[in-house]
Amino acid sequence: MISICIPVYNFDVRNLVYDLDREITDSKLSAEIILIDDASKGKFLALNKELENKVSKFIYLKENIGRSKIRNLFLQYADRDYLLFLDCDGRIIQKNFIKNYIDFINHNKTTKIIFGGGKKDQGVKPDTKYFLHWYFSKNRENIPFKSRLNNPYASFQTNNFCIYKLLFSKIKFNENLSGYGYEDALFALDLKKNNISIDQIDNPILNDDLETNESYLKKVNQAMDNLSFLIDNQYNVKEIKLAKAYLFLKKYHLNQVLLYLAKPWKKKIEKRLLYTEAHLGFLDIYKLILLCEKQRKAKH
Repeated sequence: MISICIPVYNFDVRNLVYDLDREITDSKLSAEIILIDDASKGKFLALNKELENKVSKFIYLKENIGRSKIRNLFLQYADRDYLLFLDCDGRIIQKNFIKNYIDFINHNKTTKIIFGGGKKDQGVKPDTKYFLHWYFSKNRENIPFKSRLNNPYASFQTNNFCIYKLLFSKIKFNENLSGYGYEDALFALDLKKNNISIDQIDNPILNDDLETNESYLKKVNQAMDNLSFLIDNQYNVKEIKLAKAYLFLKKYHLNQVLLYLAKPWKKKIEKRLLYTEAHLGFLDIYKLILLCEKQRKAKH
């Protein structure tokens, strides 16, 4: 029925795999677990090696291939009709997590893709150096089930979704996006373009591994590289809010005005994001400035 596909990179994935294996065994589910390690460091290879006897397949890559390519690679190893993708930093918090997907598929024979949702630990506020990632996830990524029903494509994320293998063989992740950012948004837009509905279930996974502010801003920079690439190559990104904002500025020749006005403020905004509990509006402005900068460089 289901191949559980987990890309692994520099993370101890043992607890996640043991929890999944326990449910498969206890409930006698038709499911397999497949791990592909994307050239992790030796420490994590050593920790995760004990899982070789707990999973159906454990593939080790010698070179890092990135978020899109590694997900597409699971097509070569998955034997079941549906592929359930989880991030390696996920934690099972839902009773009958795998069975909930299987039951939905059995009761909805035409379903092609299902998104279960995600959560971040919204308890005690973390130290300031982790605030940015925590605050963004809490306010922008933890989309409640009922809200997801109203906007299934915009709320789609890759941390917890199940897809029909035959569909995935036709609509894959765009491998031109190698770093962090927007591979999930582009994938959702491709599904929408092909009139593929994304079904929603209330079956979240917890992703509570927080990035430092510095590390998170590096990922933001990678994401702006990806978004700039999509704009340059005329992908349909008008439904992505940040791209829409940039294209509006460009239409009225205001992008260069923004860069001129932002020049003395960019470093101050960056420091605020790094060292204070900054409002997300500062992050939005910072992203837009970065995108304008990258677009200007691309034109020269």
